[in-house]
Amino acid sequence: MVTELQVEIDDSILLTLRENKEEFVKEMLFNNALILYRKNKLSLGKAAQMAGYDRLDFIWVLRSKGEPVFDYDDETLDDMIDGAKRTMKAVKGEGE
Repeated sequence: MVTELQVEIDDSILLTLRENKEEFVKEMLFNNALILYRKNKLSLGKAAQMAGYDRLDFIWVLRSKGEPVFDYDDETLDDMIDGAKRTMKAVKGEGE
């Protein structure tokens, strides 16, 4: 299912930006997908879908624009690493 949205933009804005309607819509979708991804409201895959890319192409575009693909704070990274270590110990049967 696809929901269609209609947005009214004054032609002078497109002229100022030197963009046509299609370019403007594509950039608007990308920027909104990026914002929602940064706020953790969309997963990487859903943000890519919203922007009109597959996941790998979206990552490539983010990297080409200097955007962090995975932006975790130190505490979150430490928790993820600790969790991975515990999982590996459990898999190996070492316990904690």
